[in-house]
Amino acid sequence: MLDAAPTKETLLEVNNIEVIYNHVILVLKGVSLSVPKGGITALLGGNGAGKTTTLKAISNLLHSERGEVTKGSIVYRGDRIQDLEPAELVKRGVIQVMEGRHCFEHLTVEENLLTGAYTRSGAADIAADLEMVYTYFPRLKERRKSQAGYTSGGEQQMVAIGRALMSRPECILLDEPSMGLAPQLVEEIFQIVKDLNEKEGATFLLAEQNTNVALRFAHYGYILESGRVVMDGPAQELRENPDVKEFYLGMSEEGRKSYRDVRSYRRRKRWLS
Repeated sequence: MLDAAPTKETLLEVNNIEVIYNHVILVLKGVSLSVPKGGITALLGGNGAGKTTTLKAISNLLHSERGEVTKGSIVYRGDRIQDLEPAELVKRGVIQVMEGRHCFEHLTVEENLLTGAYTRSGAADIAADLEMVYTYFPRLKERRKSQAGYTSGGEQQMVAIGRALMSRPECILLDEPSMGLAPQLVEEIFQIVKDLNEKEGATFLLAEQNTNVALRFAHYGYILESGRVVMDGPAQELRENPDVKEFYLGMSEEGRKSYRDVRSYRRRKRWLS
């Protein structure tokens, strides 16, 4: 469990952005957030809340899905970045690890990792970084000659994060790292994120539905609902907030509840009043 991160310079700022798909569908509605250098910031919320869209707005991957930022600004190290190409953002140190553990299935694990260094030169530095990735993900070293498509879901998530590390990023946008993984693997992935943050100084903005695990490892959190930020604060304060406990951690004063039960109860109560 992490204590609150010390106050640090702001690395990434999202200022009141709106995102529209297909010129008509408003998905993000005035989202603002701040990511400090050297911190782990969590973007939380259920499916469809706007977490992935927020990450893609930052990494400029919206255009492939007919989406665009129509209002607001995105600033990285003091420079507006929403008009930059994704490859230029990678060179500046911002990279996204996509939801769903995207790997080149026909390539080996090691070949996948090396594709992350395509913007770099210097064979010795690349080789040293590959060994660094293997230090954090020893399982990948064991399977480095295996075809990525035949590895497990957890191993493919490790490949995706390791490939991002090979670009020497300063800020990693990590989308739903726990999706489809067993609880033990989720803990392992988040522990590695914590180690990378503390030992390598990597900054993380991670989108995650698993609020419980995210708030145990993050320093600060933002909760999205229907494309808006509805709550934010230090992770420890969010963990102790009664509404967060009830709606996102499945707990209340009466004991453990499912989010579906709580939501239905609140909806019925409003209808009857």
